[in-house]
Amino acid sequence: MTLKAETRATTSRGELRKLRKNGRIPGVVYGKDRSAPTPVAVDAKELEALLRSHPHAVLELDISGDGKENVLLSEVQRDSMSREVLHIDFHKINMNESIKAPVRLEVSGKSAGEKEGGMLQLVLHEIEVECLPKNLPDSIPLEVENLQVGDSLTVADIQFPEGVKPLMDADSVVASVLAPQKEISAEEADAIDDAAEENASQAKSARLVEG
Repeated sequence: MTLKAETRATTSRGELRKLRKNGRIPGVVYGKDRSAPTPVAVDAKELEALLRSHPHAVLELDISGDGKENVLLSEVQRDSMSREVLHIDFHKINMNESIKAPVRLEVSGKSAGEKEGGMLQLVLHEIEVECLPKNLPDSIPLEVENLQVGDSLTVADIQFPEGVKPLMDADSVVASVLAPQKEISAEEADAIDDAAEENASQAKSARLVEG
């Protein structure tokens, strides 16, 4: 997966706003073999499409005039109100060295507990793993079909691809099936209200007698 970029001069806030207005997102490329981060700019639409489909993928960043680099997206800064991307950090990686990165968890199928009226609660939406860049998956499936009401799925229950090691505790809960909430009928609600009103009336009478 390739993303094109161009080098840029370190600019003021006003110039960065102008850059974004013109459909470019400022960012930097850094890594242990770089003496200093390299300021770059990428196309806003291409970046947004990438963030929607493969937010943690290994990328080939094609920097105009500077060659191609294998990178990971390490930090995305967004506007707190509009959620538009303001700045992006790219971490240069070595394809022969292990990396640590989050991977999206994707529910596969429907649990037996849900079919009985329960509710599947996803405790974790992604999980940190360690692997070679070439082995980094786009997502990891969660097989939930056998979960009954009250059951939980832990990290130890997940089938990770070969060469991919989870960095979370094996007992960490990833998903669970909650018991269905009992819905009461209108008649039951009226009966509860009547009982509460009667109890309140009896309590008031008892206070008057005691008084």
